[in-house]
This record gives sequence, structure tokens and C-alpha cells, in this order.
Amino acid sequence: MDYVLDSKDIRKLFDAWNAALQTGDPEQVVDLYAFNAILLPTVSNKVRHTRAEIRDYFVHFLKNHPKGKIDESNVRIYNGIAINSGIYTFTLKPTGGDKVQVQARFTYVYQWFGDRWLIIEHHSSKMPETVAPGSTKTAAKKKSVN
Repeated sequence: MDYVLDSKDIRKLFDAWNAALQTGDPEQVVDLYAFNAILLPTVSNKVRHTRAEIRDYFVHFLKNHPKGKIDESNVRIYNGIAINSGIYTFTLKPTGGDKVQVQARFTYVYQWFGDRWLIIEHHSSKMPETVAPGSTKTAAKKKSVN
């Protein structure tokens, strides 16, 4: 098999995605999504079905200077498909605004495309209860589970 079967390597895909966010360039983020990817974003009610729609979301989201941190990660790997789901926290700093933290549930579904993993589905939804990141009052305890 030509693709990685190590959960640590799948977790590193989030780091690459987060690093793309840090560039502020929506094209670098969109390049991590497959041509037919679906994005169910955290701070938009609109499902993004096309690369143009995904790009539009990130054009606006990147204005908040997002920086993500995974609180809990659960990786499963199948034939050419990898899933990473759990809880992450984003620190947002809108221009001229105060820093805020948003904790959300996430699922990334990756597919191997011969030379690299690409996101084919990304779902992120804000946690329904307000809880401080790292608090013991939430399932978002720091951990990594295979």
C-alpha cells in the first residue's frame, strides 16, 4: 500500500490544515480538500458543496485569524479512508476585536489520492454547552485515542 497506516500521521494532517489557516491564504486551505469535498462549517449555516463555496467560507473565516488546537482525537483507518473525529478549540482574534475561544466537535474524513491524503468531508459544530477548554466538566479532556 502506498498510503500511511499510522494514526499519528493522520493526526498530523490536522497540523497541516491548521498551518494552512495560519498563512491567511484561503487557497492553501482549499488545496487540502478534494475536488468533491463537503464542508459543514462551524460558523456558517450553509453546507459547502464545491471548491468555490469552500473557498468562500475560508475567505471570511480567515479574517478571524483562527488558530486551532485538538483537545481530543479519535482516528480510524480503513482501505484508503481515514477518519479523525473529536473536540477542538479555536482561538479567534477578529481585526479590532477581542480574542475569543470556540470549542467544537469535528470530523475530518480523508481519502488517499495516490500521492496524498485529501479531505473529502469536514464537519465542525460548536459545542452546545459553554465550557472552558480543558475543563473536567466536558468530554473534551486532552487525550488521543486510536
